[in-house]
Amino acid sequence: MKIAITGAHGLIGHHAAVRLHAENCAARFRGLPEPHDLVLLGHADFDDDATLEAAVRNSELVLHFAGVNRASDADIRTGNPDIARRLIAACAAADATPHIVYANSTHAAQDSVYGNSKRIAGEIIAASGLSHTDLILPHIFGEGARPDYNNVTATFIKRIIDGEEPEINQKAEVRLLHSGEAAQIAIDAGKSGATGKLAPAGKAISVAELFERLRWLHESYSMNLFADLSDPFTLALFNSYRSALYPGSYPRMLKLNSDQRGTLFEASRGGGGGQTFLSWTHPGITRGEHFHLDKVERFLVLQGEAMIRIRPVLGETVSEFRVSGEAPAAVDMPTLHTHHIVNVGDTPLLTLFWTNAVFDPAAPDTYADPVFGA
Repeated sequence: MKIAITGAHGLIGHHAAVRLHAENCAARFRGLPEPHDLVLLGHADFDDDATLEAAVRNSELVLHFAGVNRASDADIRTGNPDIARRLIAACAAADATPHIVYANSTHAAQDSVYGNSKRIAGEIIAASGLSHTDLILPHIFGEGARPDYNNVTATFIKRIIDGEEPEINQKAEVRLLHSGEAAQIAIDAGKSGATGKLAPAGKAISVAELFERLRWLHESYSMNLFADLSDPFTLALFNSYRSALYPGSYPRMLKLNSDQRGTLFEASRGGGGGQTFLSWTHPGITRGEHFHLDKVERFLVLQGEAMIRIRPVLGETVSEFRVSGEAPAAVDMPTLHTHHIVNVGDTPLLTLFWTNAVFDPAAPDTYADPVFGA
């Protein structure tokens, strides 16, 4: 299935692209053909008719996340309708009839510049006659969200990490939906050809409670304590928080308690369960080469010398962390990042791995994807 994703470098678009790429990775790992031919479109691609037409030609599905939400009133007023018109025009020029999932907003029901702009864009898509889903989304949060932009969760996370106390409207409430969940809802709607309006409710939470929950996650993690991550919403908040720490806050040095008997340190605490395992790795051998959508995974070298490398899925920048059993330090793998660990020493490498979830072969949340490409 050829799938075009507009706004693929934005928050929901990137999560959708990674999830579809994960399906390709899973198929490739099993020796099967990749199910999706992905075309990722950024905002600049809407300035090129040929690029747009090539993207939608023979596409069965368009996940339409591109939009304008931060600009002058004049640009917002015209931006979203113009993007919708160009998408529909490209479909007509390419003689393409994809199903379109339009990422609309709850603001479309309000009489505001942004709300009217999103509503009109939806009306343009509906008037095209193409099969479509009107996906009405609440406030989105998740890994990769930009603070001080239009995302209260990301802004709170930045303030907490920086040790700042923002002013909070104690009466305000938001409905939050994780970007990964929003992306999966869009993907499922597109694949099933669902038509009409689809409005996931999200999690209702007061702004004050949101801030306190994020601060609790930060304070716990700062003490090498994982909060109980069995609740999916808490896990999503924690992964969003961790993404803001990466890469500058890693490796995380552990407190060593030494006396005449030797040394004791805590590898990890809390997390609501999970799984711990150990591995010996021969010199020159690599482990990992995979990524996770939700799972928290900690690497901790106990003996030997290792290089941990991490790359954002569908990205190119590789971060490197040299770690040693001589100075135990934890590196927690960010979600949506592929990673590996290499024994770069001359002796066997002993590594402790911890994850917040017991491995389930039926739903492993582990997708093979080499750090340096196939």
